[in-house]
Amino acid sequence: MVASTHWLASAAGMAVLEQGGNAFDAAVAAGFTLQVVEPHLNGPGGDLPALVWPAERDRPLVLCAQGPAPRAATIERYRDELGLGLIPGTGPLAAVVPGAFGGWIALLREHGTLPLRDVLHFAIGYAEDGYPALASMGDAIRRIEQLCHDDWTTSADVYLPIPEPGTLHRNRAVAETYRRILHEAEAASHDRDAQLDAAHDCWYRGFVAEEFVRFQEREWRDSSGERHAGLLAEEDLRDWVPTWEEPLSVNYHGYEVFKAGPWSQAPVFLQQLRLLEGFDLGGLGQASGEWVHIITECAKLGFADREAWYGDPDFTEVPLLDLLSRDYAEERRQLLGDEASAELRPGSPGEREPRLAQPVENAPIAPGVGEPTRGDTVHLDVVDRFGNMVSATPSGGWLWGAPVIPSLGFPLGTRAQMFWLEEGLPNSLEPGKRPRTTLSPTIAARGGEPSLAIGTPGGDQQDQWSRSRTVPAPRRSMTCAGAGTTSRCPAPGRSAASRRSGANRAGSSRQARTPGACRDTPRAADAAGLCRSSRTDDVARARRIEPAKR
Repeated sequence: MVASTHWLASAAGMAVLEQGGNAFDAAVAAGFTLQVVEPHLNGPGGDLPALVWPAERDRPLVLCAQGPAPRAATIERYRDELGLGLIPGTGPLAAVVPGAFGGWIALLREHGTLPLRDVLHFAIGYAEDGYPALASMGDAIRRIEQLCHDDWTTSADVYLPIPEPGTLHRNRAVAETYRRILHEAEAASHDRDAQLDAAHDCWYRGFVAEEFVRFQEREWRDSSGERHAGLLAEEDLRDWVPTWEEPLSVNYHGYEVFKAGPWSQAPVFLQQLRLLEGFDLGGLGQASGEWVHIITECAKLGFADREAWYGDPDFTEVPLLDLLSRDYAEERRQLLGDEASAELRPGSPGEREPRLAQPVENAPIAPGVGEPTRGDTVHLDVVDRFGNMVSATPSGGWLWGAPVIPSLGFPLGTRAQMFWLEEGLPNSLEPGKRPRTTLSPTIAARGGEPSLAIGTPGGDQQDQWSRSRTVPAPRRSMTCAGAGTTSRCPAPGRSAASRRSGANRAGSSRQARTPGACRDTPRAADAAGLCRSSRTDDVARARRIEPAKR
């Protein structure tokens, strides 16, 4: 089963499964395809967090392919030398190491079975021969159309004139980039793993890395209104590899819910579950006034803690055990009143004093500033006949974030915009540090067995929309079916896949009534955390395992 935010990516993943590949092979094929067919939502220059559950393991792994800030990226450089109060939301000055490619290669090498050619040819074909342009793609280009005419002329060459919805759009430079990587990888060795190592080196040490550095040395206009060059250097790219980590998890009504660490916003999902388990939501009635009030106020408390406490744990102490404890949740639960709160109220886990960033006055507003919210990211879930499961939320490298590198066909990402230029915060800018993003895939288990893979685009909304699928109406839950119509669908762009449903195709969840869409059933308790079993106090703590092998 494959579910994603675009039907062509879902079809590519299913083709891989039907040809004998496993869930990890299919996820890589779908992921590379999404970069081509939804370039306004993600791209080759972007980021990749994923939860990966091989059937032989008793719990999933986290794949962190979130690139860090360049060595030259210091607060002093941006604030004191360049006079910036915020890192620009667009342009090369906001670039971090582009991790998505390395992440997909690591997933394929460590857990896949197929050679790179067998999963990459779908993306090459759509880039070379064309794919139907989405209306939302045209809308995204329209927001930067004048900028492309005036300054980002390399982007104008690829995306102007704005393609009409449904017309074929091509990006032959991307096709050529991937063909050259394949050629160099296959020329390096006949061994599959050695070819994947060679592909990684093409990107981070070879011709792709050279083009990254050369292009961003030129100044380009960004959202500050000024022209700036980037800070990525050869050694930033050369020395980076994705990492495998143990997930965080909490138990919620019989389900163990797994998330990535605090370099993403993922723990906020778990904090909300901790808060919500203290309420009888089933007795309130779904979507009743009190039900909405409780869920909304708990979300506010969780997200306030995100702002005060989350950051790259390699650089800052994040009190996860306290944040995810039941005692802390009970303390925070007392803040809920009968009226909605308009305050940002972070807590004091372990009696630590919270600190929030100071407001930045007169911050420039322009297309690309801030992290995208409603749908400007992609997601995919895959489950195979062997019981392997993947949930991934690739993002970044959008066509409207930075000018296209003409020799490669795509822009660098702009994820450094998530950092603060104020010292002493968990998410303050530091060289080599991962920005705290909103990317947040989810896997859940019941009785130790993988039961649910779910995720969504949506910035801050990701861990609100996904939560709505984990805390639905009493005695009703969601499963993915291989056929039939939909009685209630996820929000636009959301996808879900359940191991219990078999390896049938799940098309894009943007298609309201298609085979493989999601449906509700009172007997689908294996797909969402609603069973009334005993609770435990176990909280699994995320830790770094090792860099992905090369």
